[in-house]
Amino acid sequence: MLAALSPLAAGLAAGLSLIVAIGAQNAFVLRQGLRREHVLPVVLVCALSDLVLIAAGTAGLGALVTGAPALLTVVRWGGAAFLLTLAALAARRALRPGGLDPASGAGATSARSAVGTSLALTWLNPHVYLDTVLLLGSLAAGYAAAHAGGAVDPDAARWLFGAGAMVASVLWFTALGFGARLLAPVFVRPGAWRVLDGAIAVVMATIGVSLLLGG
Repeated sequence: MLAALSPLAAGLAAGLSLIVAIGAQNAFVLRQGLRREHVLPVVLVCALSDLVLIAAGTAGLGALVTGAPALLTVVRWGGAAFLLTLAALAARRALRPGGLDPASGAGATSARSAVGTSLALTWLNPHVYLDTVLLLGSLAAGYAAAHAGGAVDPDAARWLFGAGAMVASVLWFTALGFGARLLAPVFVRPGAWRVLDGAIAVVMATIGVSLLLGG
């Protein structure tokens, strides 16, 4: 039992270490959670997308992705353009901030727009593939090799590691999306939104520029 828990715990720790960071996807989930707009579909899209990508990496798709540099280039440029557009929109909001009024529909986004943005921030971001498909996939394969000849079957260890990373993703997006409302009293003040949207603009612009530069 303890031997089986070891790869699961390792996958959980690795998943959290990669996902708990300031990024375009997390910034968007946080903003939707603060505004209490379509939080469930946004969380579901981000978490389910991560589950698919982590499963693909655990299954060994990382080697296939690294063999298609042209595909990564297309995704990199498309993701950079999308992130820079979102950065410009966030910067404009920061210049004209408004307070948070959950009862008001002013400035609300549609469910389709929120889901579409979530999908784009996930599937057009090469960093997501690097973290989930390549890095976590490589770690899962390494964990399987480390258990060769041990008490736990190597293939089982690989998938337990992947399952741990999947659990980390679901826990994080759920906590970020639904826990953000605890900060709502702070964001009644327009100045707080100015800081948040300014930070979002900087994060998304930084990631977008790094993609253009091939980072």
